[in-house]
Amino acid sequence: MNRPLSAVAKSRLRRLRRASLFSRRLWLHRIVWWVGAILIGLAAILFADAADQADRLRRMISARNPAWMLLMAPAGLALSAWLTRSAFRGAQGSGIPQTIAALHMRHASSVDRVLSLRIAFGKMLLTVLGILSGASIGREGPTVQVGASIMHALGRALRLSDVAMRRALILAGGAAGISAAFNTPLGGIVFAIEELSHSFEARTSGTMLTAVILSGVTSLALVGNYTYFGHTTATLPIGAGWIAVIACGLVGGVSGGAFSALLVRMSGGLPGRAGSFVRDRPILFAGLCGLVLALIGLASHGTSYGTGYGEARHLVDGSVHFPASFFAWKFAASLVSYCSGIPGGIFAPSLSVGAGIGGWIAVYLPHSPSGAVVLLGMVAYFAAVVQAPLTATVIVMEMTDNQGLTVPLLATSFLAYGVSRLVSRRALYGALAQRFLLAIEPASSIKTSVAMEPEPAHSDRGERDRPSSAPP
Repeated sequence: MNRPLSAVAKSRLRRLRRASLFSRRLWLHRIVWWVGAILIGLAAILFADAADQADRLRRMISARNPAWMLLMAPAGLALSAWLTRSAFRGAQGSGIPQTIAALHMRHASSVDRVLSLRIAFGKMLLTVLGILSGASIGREGPTVQVGASIMHALGRALRLSDVAMRRALILAGGAAGISAAFNTPLGGIVFAIEELSHSFEARTSGTMLTAVILSGVTSLALVGNYTYFGHTTATLPIGAGWIAVIACGLVGGVSGGAFSALLVRMSGGLPGRAGSFVRDRPILFAGLCGLVLALIGLASHGTSYGTGYGEARHLVDGSVHFPASFFAWKFAASLVSYCSGIPGGIFAPSLSVGAGIGGWIAVYLPHSPSGAVVLLGMVAYFAAVVQAPLTATVIVMEMTDNQGLTVPLLATSFLAYGVSRLVSRRALYGALAQRFLLAIEPASSIKTSVAMEPEPAHSDRGERDRPSSAPP
């Protein structure tokens, strides 16, 4: 004979049913998040393949007749700028500042405008167009915004209106995007902690880690366990070899800090007639930037075009040597590409410029292995530009599958970071995110934001509200 359940037993049964392990609602959410992470991995792979195809096509055209770039670059950048302003408004720039800004927006409608699937598609399409046109841009920053957009869209589909959960999804999507773009899972996690959120909250960590792992597994399953710069075994002996740490840290810190400071300054608009021309004729200005890029490309024999991954890889393995002018041309091309206002990231070009700096310094340091010095230059410049030394170290270490240089890489990146802070007091992505957030939500107060820094004391409202000639 069955005995009725006691009140205590019924209460325990109800609690068990409400527990996360048996909750149908929570399991539905988990499955959707897992699907989202896999979709981010697929999107990153398709994006990478399209960017590589565009880069190969541009190389083929340039090799046949370099003068073709005098037509392709201006036309391509003008078309990209026009599409950005007409069909994909909000797709301009790297994508990382937009993602950081979305984490601090008060209104869900503002987030919807920044992290829509339409903008994500436009970001991918126009970045590929920019690479085909010879712009010195990368796809990693845009992949962060694409990943955040996919996760945000899934959150909207599930009607998750909780602010903390929305933030967790955006953070997880951004981390999964950088992980899949570089095939560096640990780098994605560190980037999310150090750059996107500047914190590690318990409620956020599980979602983020799961998204990074699943997007990484998707990438591994489809394209294999690859590293961008192959496997390097270069080491740096204690003693005279460590002069390279100081040299790369100082040179990379100054040049990376200068690049960051210039971008922050230009994001506020150019002064005088130049600023008026940019605001009134943005399409023509983008075309002129394309012409400048073509002239730089002709002067550099084509090494300044595109992401720069090919040139960086050759410098790392020592198969090809480039002149000292390589990193200067690449620096200038990256600056012009950003000023044009087209979509595209700065991660890949920064790694390429840093590799060029390392290759140049290695010539004067015969006691240090050239491959190791190239990696030190790469991490120094990258850490100085984004002012995220841990992210720079982990990404470069994972991209080269080299743990033997961990300590020198850390030392170089933190030295470069310190020097960069002396040159550019404001972190690049935080400053650009602040401007972007003020443009979307002018009444928002962001002085307490952990991911961004306040405006300098001398900055007035008129300066902040001035239209940007090169949107972030």
